[in-house]
Amino acid sequence: MKRCAAILSAMVLAAGCYAEAPKPDADGWYTLFDGKSLDGWKASEKAASFSVRDGMLCVEDGRSHLFYMGPACDHNFTNFELKLDVMTTPGANSGVFFHTQWQERGWPRLGFEAQVNTTHRDRVKTGSIYHVRDVLDKAPSKDNVWFAYTLRVRGKRVVVEVDGKVVNDYTEPAAVQGARKLSSGTVAIQGHDPRSKVYYKNIKIKPLPD
Repeated sequence: MKRCAAILSAMVLAAGCYAEAPKPDADGWYTLFDGKSLDGWKASEKAASFSVRDGMLCVEDGRSHLFYMGPACDHNFTNFELKLDVMTTPGANSGVFFHTQWQERGWPRLGFEAQVNTTHRDRVKTGSIYHVRDVLDKAPSKDNVWFAYTLRVRGKRVVVEVDGKVVNDYTEPAAVQGARKLSSGTVAIQGHDPRSKVYYKNIKIKPLPD
């Protein structure tokens, strides 16, 4: 939280306008999606995959990733709690990336994906930390029903909840190899394929202390 506050202070000084600095609510939450626009977000290869309708972020029409690039914590989060409401449609696939960074094309090479998949043919279902710790075959979510999705990242531990129930609890081993390690970065929403339609709303994040 101190690091986030320091970043925001630096941004305020650089901008010379305190009123424009993002502020959390009384409980420390930053709103990332205002339900009206894609302000603060940047789409990769196919911007048409993302739109805003009736207060929802609509994800459809092919592969693309929508990265949060806004001013909250300079879109760089280490320890945090992320909350969002999600609704899948039959056969749809999507995901929520964290500790990632902007990438113009392709599947994100950095960070981790919290899978969103109720009935898509992929066995890896909602609540999975994709191909790190998977929830296989039976999803804790239902199509055409909103569910609360929570990701809590602190140090080397990631906890995933669906509707308040823990469905994944992963601690990264000390000896993990490769570039995909818990570190810091932004969050991104995945558009997976032309047949997948998934909806998001109430996206907010709360930085946590070290």
